Amino acid sequence: MMLKGYFITGTDTGVGKTLVSQILIRRLRQEYANVAGFKPVASGSWMTPTGLRNADALTLQQASSIELPYDTVNPYAFEPAIAPHLAAADTHMTIDLASITERIASIKADRIVVEGVGGWLVPLNAQESMADLARRLQLPVVLVVGLRLGCLNHALLTAAAIRQCGLPLVGWVANQVDPNFARCEDNIATLNARLGVPLLLSLPWLSQPDAIEQIVPLCLLPEASGVM
Repeated sequence: MMLKGYFITGTDTGVGKTLVSQILIRRLRQEYANVAGFKPVASGSWMTPTGLRNADALTLQQASSIELPYDTVNPYAFEPAIAPHLAAADTHMTIDLASITERIASIKADRIVVEGVGGWLVPLNAQESMADLARRLQLPVVLVVGLRLGCLNHALLTAAAIRQCGLPLVGWVANQVDPNFARCEDNIATLNARLGVPLLLSLPWLSQPDAIEQIVPLCLLPEASGVM
């Protein structure tokens, strides 16, 4: 299996992985005809007449240039907004990483963007974590850093864990999730010096996330930066 695209992870939940995945999909669509987004596992969903639906997964489905069934984009959706392995256990399900990998690999796309759930080491079942899914997919990783107090430690620990898994960390995104974060630019500079990979995009505090239309042209593709 030789997939082309990116795995999007974050320093935590709620740091803007979906926003960044959406921006990256739109940016990739400027250069490739067939681009697909996936959210393999999602917590915090609601019931519809056709089954559970998750806002993040719907965002990626709509951003893609390939029309895919919802169950392909998001094979595991859980209603409660809790850790996915707990949500799966409550419904007597097991998240099967092999089936996720096969489903994604079956899609004929020029580039894919796979968004993780939570952070890098969030458990998915009794033995495996989000990192194990990333290892199966063998995609280069983009790290989304939520800029708030504590982000330096979280970002550096996550970057070290990604590299320990043997996967290439090809870039990072700075996303200001705290509008009152002190010394924000200094923190960005510190991470830029220590992460050792290009800063692909720096997102200011967005009170209205749909302002992404103005941000898309600023996103630097990792493959265009010469790091792939």
